[in-house]
Amino acid sequence: MLGPVTELLDGRPLDDERCYRAVSSRDARFDGWFVTAVHTTGIYCRPSCPARTPLPGNVSFHATAAGAQSAGFRACRRCRPDAVPGSPEWDVRADVVARAVRLIGDGEVERSGVTGLAARLGYSERQLHRQLVAELGVGALALARAQRAQTARVLVETTTLPMAEVATAAGFASIRQFNDTVREVFATTPTALRAAATPATGPSGWLTLRLAARAPFAAEEVLLFLGAHAVAGLEEWDGETFSRVLDLPHGPGVVRLSPGADGSSVTARLQLTRLRDLGVAVARCRHLLDLDADPTAVDDVLAADPALTGLVRAAPGRRVPTAPDADEAAVRAVLGQHVSLGGARTFTARLLTAAGTPLAEPVGTLTHVFPRAAALVDADLTAVGLTGSRRRTVHALAAGLVDGAIALGPGADREEAGRALLAVPGIGPWTVALVALRGLGDPDVWLPGDLALRKSLTALGSTDADAATRWRPWRSYAVLHLWAMSAPALFTRHPEPPETPS
Repeated sequence: MLGPVTELLDGRPLDDERCYRAVSSRDARFDGWFVTAVHTTGIYCRPSCPARTPLPGNVSFHATAAGAQSAGFRACRRCRPDAVPGSPEWDVRADVVARAVRLIGDGEVERSGVTGLAARLGYSERQLHRQLVAELGVGALALARAQRAQTARVLVETTTLPMAEVATAAGFASIRQFNDTVREVFATTPTALRAAATPATGPSGWLTLRLAARAPFAAEEVLLFLGAHAVAGLEEWDGETFSRVLDLPHGPGVVRLSPGADGSSVTARLQLTRLRDLGVAVARCRHLLDLDADPTAVDDVLAADPALTGLVRAAPGRRVPTAPDADEAAVRAVLGQHVSLGGARTFTARLLTAAGTPLAEPVGTLTHVFPRAAALVDADLTAVGLTGSRRRTVHALAAGLVDGAIALGPGADREEAGRALLAVPGIGPWTVALVALRGLGDPDVWLPGDLALRKSLTALGSTDADAATRWRPWRSYAVLHLWAMSAPALFTRHPEPPETPS
């Protein structure tokens, strides 16, 4: 019997015996943690592939699809290993390899090349390449190439775009490179991929995608939480679909997120200024919804504590919704200091109008892109209604983000980011923790002094100091459970009242 998923890898090189046991069990919990390369067929599969289990001597295991591709294997057409959630390891870990993987997923190689990626991480190209190859077997270019191939497949199968436009949108330098990569990775041509696909349906001008998650997963709860925090002009919640504006590298985008028909996924409808931002948009939506989490590992730890057992069993697989952009999360955390949720939404909406960039055309009620740090450094915020000290904090935070003194985002060093934020006048430990939780997606954050947490802890007969160490390494998820206990309306839809007879 396999133990918790986290025991499978636990930061160590892949263990062939345990990986093979996972493959033999066809347990979907392990999908995304690694892929299985089958030497007799030349394909690589997800662990839960329904095909006959190959003999132990005929397989090898790779931490990433890029590693399998570089070794000469192509993706299985039956189990589609590129369509599973990503490894939760990259969200949990804070070392340079994990930070590099997160940045590559956010499109850093496409924007600034390997040189820019290394510079963002504070390493030379050679040092970074050595570390990536030592752990993953491939460098940054191979990881980015695998991501381009996955983006290309999505566009081929879900749109009617000409192949030349698909190639450009996916980040390929030429149509020939696009064709060669698709043949090599998927063992078929782009035309054949499209012919075999069943395109998703959606409104004209929108891309419709399925975002997979590991079960258990309650999409309705995650979207309800985001909807309760929705800011007019930037976000919208209609009771089923959460929509928001995304600030993407090549122009703003809009995403509409709703529960998938299968109950374990989210349907994303995207409208992009440039199609080449699709990969980045998908990565940020997955981050927003915490789709790559390993709920089994989290629940196993938290449910073992009698104080949380009932909460975890009542809401298995609870996620930690974040923001698609950590800079935005930091500014919103400052705006929300010492005010109610309604007050924070009001301040943020006013900030959006004062300094945000209007969309070329409104999309429903969505009108503005959240202001970037450069627009906030000298912005006149008097109309927002903040105190003078709070305005100075926003300006100082924005200045730090612009000059690089504060580095947030997928490749951020979480400890350094915390220290830099604490150096800003007006930012204390609670705000730093909230940025780590809802901006950086750190799974092990405790919010010191949070009133809602104190309320729940009192009901459980515990204390803030005690709880701060009890639920490692998943304290962020414990926070969400305790928030749900003190403010259930943010997590559970109120039933409709019965109609009054006339």
